[in-house]
Amino acid sequence: MATTEKVRCGWCTKDQLYIDYHDSEWGTPQHDDVHLFEMLNLEGAQAGLSWFTVLTKRENYRKAFDQWNAKKIAKYDEKKVEELMQNAGIIRNRLKINSTIGNAKAFLAVQKEFGSFDQYIWSFVNHKPVNNKFRSLSEVPAKTAVSDAMSKDLLKRGFKFVGSTICYAYMQATGMVNDHVAGCWKAKK
Repeated sequence: MATTEKVRCGWCTKDQLYIDYHDSEWGTPQHDDVHLFEMLNLEGAQAGLSWFTVLTKRENYRKAFDQWNAKKIAKYDEKKVEELMQNAGIIRNRLKINSTIGNAKAFLAVQKEFGSFDQYIWSFVNHKPVNNKFRSLSEVPAKTAVSDAMSKDLLKRGFKFVGSTICYAYMQATGMVNDHVAGCWKAKK
């Protein structure tokens, strides 16, 4: 008896790490504040690099950044930044490391203002995932009016590495938008 392989979006390579990410996370609504904070920073770390590079370093990031505990990260000092700059398991970019510390402070302020980061960030899509029905990857935008608005507001609140393209990728990663293309087993009918 032959087994049929699941059809996936064209960007999903045959690497198991990518397959697992595609199948269990990308485009799936996420509402846990720690996970939302992690993904925002990982998307920023990816700027100028491939997402696969970041995925392969994800566990190292979790260890290096105290399991994405924003209260701890907000207190990082220059000694901790230097320690992180020596950590070959993460992307050693001083601007990106410092942005994560600043993002932790901004994240905590948003939590205080809105009750949770989830409440704030999902408000950009009226608290419901946008299920796009693109036929091919070429139809998927790099940014939208919503990601423009999100970027502008995050920047105003002190977040860094949150341009509109990064915000749209973040929206895809956290399931705020579902851009699984037609034919992919995760595409919404």
